Amino acid sequence: MKIENSIETFNSLVKRRGFIWGPSPEIYGGFAGFYSYGPAGMALKNNILDLFRRECRYFGFGEVECPTIMPSIVWEASGHLERFIDPVMRCNKCNTLYRADKFLQENLPDLMIDGLSFEEMEKLIKKHELTCPKCGNNFQKIEEYNLMLKTSVGNNTTAYLRPETATTTYLLFNRLDQDARRQYPIKIFQFGKAYRNEISPRQGVLRMRSFDQFELQIFISREQEMEFVDYEEVKNNKLPLLDWKLQEKGINAPNIISLDSAIKDKILKKPAYAYCLYVAHYLTTILGIPEELIRFRQHSLNERAHYADDAWDLEIKSRQFGWVEICGVHDRTDYDLRRHAEYSKQNFEISMGSDPNIKEVPQVLEIAFGIDRIIYTLLETTFNVEEGRIILKLNPNLAPNTVAVFPLVRNKENIRKFALKIHRELLENRIGSFYDVAGSIGKRYRRQDELGTKWCITIDYESLDDNCITLRDRDSMEQIRINISNLSEIIKKKQRE
Repeated sequence: MKIENSIETFNSLVKRRGFIWGPSPEIYGGFAGFYSYGPAGMALKNNILDLFRRECRYFGFGEVECPTIMPSIVWEASGHLERFIDPVMRCNKCNTLYRADKFLQENLPDLMIDGLSFEEMEKLIKKHELTCPKCGNNFQKIEEYNLMLKTSVGNNTTAYLRPETATTTYLLFNRLDQDARRQYPIKIFQFGKAYRNEISPRQGVLRMRSFDQFELQIFISREQEMEFVDYEEVKNNKLPLLDWKLQEKGINAPNIISLDSAIKDKILKKPAYAYCLYVAHYLTTILGIPEELIRFRQHSLNERAHYADDAWDLEIKSRQFGWVEICGVHDRTDYDLRRHAEYSKQNFEISMGSDPNIKEVPQVLEIAFGIDRIIYTLLETTFNVEEGRIILKLNPNLAPNTVAVFPLVRNKENIRKFALKIHRELLENRIGSFYDVAGSIGKRYRRQDELGTKWCITIDYESLDDNCITLRDRDSMEQIRINISNLSEIIKKKQRE
């Protein structure tokens, strides 16, 4: 049977090999916007998180964890109760609800929809005679739809599930300021669940009602934003930047430009913000996503949030959904801390700059990753079908299994014991090893190719005599003989290459 390099083959692989299942719970027909990760998916996710956490520590970020439920006053202060809305429209006949901007983007892909007012979107619907896909009837007027998920805590106290992790990080500001002994900038990140009551979630894990975020925050002074020491080390790095002026001209290809040039050309305003773009780009490229599929797209003035001084989305070009945002980099100014200072009656003004007599509320720079979107785009961009082989060319440090160990034949006790010994020694050396005896060697190779396992180890009759194994490479299929005495070190060395 010929295997096609198609989206259908990819979607089947993701479910069949235990990466992503759903909508969940599948046995009850599924609940839109909720998905489960199987063993391979969780292994991949945890490997990504381990890598991100390690790199964030290198960049000087500390980690916090906050509750996922907060009282109403928090979301009133943050502006979410007032502004965290989507434009929706309802069919006059069948009552089906659609998110207006996404509906227009799908039906009018050549037009810039982001940032349009309700009235402007309604004019486009009328002009292009767009009707309900379900029954063909007209829509009612576009209305506001709040995405917050409401709940009740204790004795009927109204609370909300957080729609992002950032706000709960800002609530710790006084503690963080004390913990850092007022040494700025303060760099913090948080990983955890967020919840949004999406109208009609589609596109699998790209748009869910319960999802994972990995958000980095920098609390910094205005002076430090313009004279940022860390920027000097990265300013010559080139990034793919598609600013809003290029977009207005109908250009979709980014300009590959150094951060230093982007600052000089006034594409970017602040060195500290440029540094944030670098960090987001670095964390994305080390995952193994090809450079040519990555771009930063700047929000237009109309698209930008009311509090933002600048905003860029890091996007990955996917085969199934086009450009997908996996990370937003936002200059949030002092909006968040000022609002929470006002509502909590706290004073967040502190001395931060070179003049100790001048006090200010810190600025906030944010790098916000969607982990589920990273997982999807990473799987899709590393998926290949080569000469009938389905392969995930995952970074060996991220794949669910680093190596797989196979006894050539399973009914030979001495070969089986030898293979198990090697498998356990690899595990003892903290190398992710998977042991498999089912099926022919060819089938076992194929199963591991589908999971992205970089190396397979086969123990045969000769291994009992020469103490050597056969190491097979996933991508080239090259096979070499290696003595087991230094096998773990060889694998670790290959992982570092």
